[in-house]
Amino acid sequence: MSSRKNQQEDLEDWLKGEDPFGLDEDLEIVIFRCLDCNTTDEVPEYIIGEFSVDLNKGEEVKLHCPKCNGTMIEARENPSD
Repeated sequence: MSSRKNQQEDLEDWLKGEDPFGLDEDLEIVIFRCLDCNTTDEVPEYIIGEFSVDLNKGEEVKLHCPKCNGTMIEARENPSD
């Protein structure tokens, strides 16, 4: 029983620690732009990573626009990119 009590105390100590779940970490944000309606949307980088798993080399992530259901791609700083 004391082993279980120690585990419970360890868990409670961990939960009292500074940001045990990583909720205060800064999220990297990538801006996506719709090819159809030009709407922009902020997408967390980890989401892009999830979508890029099945892509071939050189392919870019494409998302659905929340406004018009068009195709969104990563916005470029230079429009000629």
